[in-house]
Amino acid sequence: LVERRLQLIKELEDRGEYESALDAFGDLWAGMGHRPKTQGLSEPSRAELLLRAGTLTGWLGSASQIEGAQESAKNLITESARIFGQIGLREKAAEADVDLAICYWREGAIDEARVTLHRVLSELGSRESEQRLRALLNIAIVERTATRYREALRIDAEAAPLFEKSSNHLLRGKFHNGFAIALKNLGLAEGRGDYIDRAFIEFTAAGYHLEQAGNQRLLARLENNLGLLFLTSGKLIEAHQHLNRARALFAKLKDKGGVAQVDETRARAFLAEGQSQKAEMVVRTSVRTLEQGDERSLLAEALTTHASALARLGRYQTAFAELSRA
Repeated sequence: LVERRLQLIKELEDRGEYESALDAFGDLWAGMGHRPKTQGLSEPSRAELLLRAGTLTGWLGSASQIEGAQESAKNLITESARIFGQIGLREKAAEADVDLAICYWREGAIDEARVTLHRVLSELGSRESEQRLRALLNIAIVERTATRYREALRIDAEAAPLFEKSSNHLLRGKFHNGFAIALKNLGLAEGRGDYIDRAFIEFTAAGYHLEQAGNQRLLARLENNLGLLFLTSGKLIEAHQHLNRARALFAKLKDKGGVAQVDETRARAFLAEGQSQKAEMVVRTSVRTLEQGDERSLLAEALTTHASALARLGRYQTAFAELSRA
């Protein structure tokens, strides 16, 4: 019975239905700030309960911008990984380690995330494994965040045939989304129009797989990414259309962190249109939301955009202060 419930929680989490996943714990876990009730469970079930509570803490902390959530998530996931390792469940231990790396990445602890993911890849070797795909997916994200765009694109290009063999729509959707961002970043950095064209193709593939997976949060994130791609391509009307869809989806899901990311992108669009006052107002709200949570990379981006808007308005001293914080 517990195993079936934990499987349901994982399925709800994969669809981005975090509140429903939290409800599905029932009396096993009272939510963030509480320890899951592991007494009387087998070691595998105990470890799985800790892992599910930990990953959901991380996701809810990101969606609601709750300070300290990632640290709480890391503690639960680390304990889970230790138990899985002790009982010889390598694939499950790798799953926990990948989730641990995601928490590090959210906090902006790039080196810790990178080391953790490379350890997973080393331990799993070259065998076919879903956790190997997850590690490859996330190491590319880490390298993009570290602005190592060429390295991120290399990882994605080499991993592409492995993802093509997978029947997991969620993983494939995330991969195509990440690959598109890597192409966009390097395309902009090196003036490669062909990379920008390929990014549109990859985003289309991502949309198909995420629709199949039924994850509305990731579809909202995809809309935000498309908005940014159209913005960088100078197509501002299309950019706003995608950002409208992204914001509506995130608002419906009560995802504060997602709304804040869209608002930061929207501010960039307003800056491109010369609407500095609007940009400053929108991104200021984004900064206030992101200050409440643990996601330092996102906050740094919002602060930088806010500084740009302030500088355009001639408020140079405040702009410098925001850049210093970033």
